[in-house]
Amino acid sequence: MAARLFQQRAAPVAATLLLGSTVLYPRVAYAETPDFARKPIYDEYDETPTSATITKTETPSSDAASTDLIPSASSTSAPAATRSSRPTPTDRLAGQIRLARLFLYRQTCAAEDGVNNAAAKVFDLERSFTQTVASLAPSKESGERLLPGAVYVLVAAMAGSIVTRRSNFVFRGIVPLAFGVTAGWSLLPVTMRNVSDLAWKYEERLPVVAQAHLQTRAAFERTANFARVHSDLAKNLAEEKASAVRGTVEDWVKKGK
Repeated sequence: MAARLFQQRAAPVAATLLLGSTVLYPRVAYAETPDFARKPIYDEYDETPTSATITKTETPSSDAASTDLIPSASSTSAPAATRSSRPTPTDRLAGQIRLARLFLYRQTCAAEDGVNNAAAKVFDLERSFTQTVASLAPSKESGERLLPGAVYVLVAAMAGSIVTRRSNFVFRGIVPLAFGVTAGWSLLPVTMRNVSDLAWKYEERLPVVAQAHLQTRAAFERTANFARVHSDLAKNLAEEKASAVRGTVEDWVKKGK
């Protein structure tokens, strides 16, 4: 009973003493944990480094170590130069692709030029052919009509073929041609002159053919002149004979009277 009373009286006294000790004893209250309670992440130094301490701590040994650790510019530039001078596989592949593209471009340009040149030659031949055919036609001033004259020339050639139908193949080839040429020079003189001039222009490219043509033409001219002279002689002789016969007949008639 007495112990219980003592506890009831001692409890307020102990609480008063504890509160008083807490209030009377000064203590710093930190908003955060003190720095010394944390583990530093950097190395601890005795003093804060300054420019003066840095100059003092530098020694020749550190300079040598720095020169040993850091290579010179000349030593680093030489391997870099040798490394850059060697082409990589990608560079070699790009070079081969470039050469292939240039080759294809040149071949394409050559093929295009060949096609253009061939087309130009075809157009030139077509224009030359049309101009040549147009130059063979007679002019309007000559009054020569091409269609009926060509029909007559064809009929004359067919007549020569009919005449020589029972002859050998030499005459069957020469006579119709001779009939057609003769009819052409008679009916279409301007056109035949144009054709002969064109044929002679092509013959001049072959000297052998041109020489043979000249010789053949000279032979025909000599033959024609010879035939003309002999025909004139025969005509004169016939006229003389006819006049002589007529005179004789007239004399007989006079004597008969």
